[in-house]
Amino acid sequence: MKKSKLLMIVGSLLLLGLFVFPLWNITLEAPQYPIPLGMDIHINKFTDTHEFDIKNINLMNHYVGMKYIPESIPEFKIFPIVIGIMIVLGVIIGFFGKYKLYIGWFILMSILGIVGMYDFYLWEYDYGHNLDPKAIMNFKNPDGSVMGFQPPLFGTKYILNFTAHSYPRTGAYFMFIGMVLTFIAFFIGKKEAKN
Repeated sequence: MKKSKLLMIVGSLLLLGLFVFPLWNITLEAPQYPIPLGMDIHINKFTDTHEFDIKNINLMNHYVGMKYIPESIPEFKIFPIVIGIMIVLGVIIGFFGKYKLYIGWFILMSILGIVGMYDFYLWEYDYGHNLDPKAIMNFKNPDGSVMGFQPPLFGTKYILNFTAHSYPRTGAYFMFIGMVLTFIAFFIGKKEAKN
């Protein structure tokens, strides 16, 4: 089997890691929590980083009027199907060995990744800004507007006495490495076609 074909197939199959490992993690550090609270985000569910973390986050957020983190969101039904289709498509393209299709797959997967991140940002924005006006505690910005509690999409952000961290997890690295392999497969396939 040609090297480009093998890289394309292996790169596509690495996306299977998304079904096993979390894609993202949000962690909240604060003096009152010696062990930070955290939430792992998979392609089909939210899970506690430590036992009862989501329950504690929901209780804490209730005071400032934030919605509860749901058991499920519509995306959890869509993402596994989309990733499954991309895996099958990538393997089929790899077997055919048409290197121009490798870059097409890579571009499509990149677009899907950007759309997924934007959707995640919108969810975070709604979660942190669409607050219950009758909440027990109401915090205002210096200009008098209602304070938002949106965690960062990527990186670290200070929210009152909390430090929120938002970073990729193992599943995201599997996806990233898989996509890099398919990108490399395109150039190797192009070189193989010339020879």
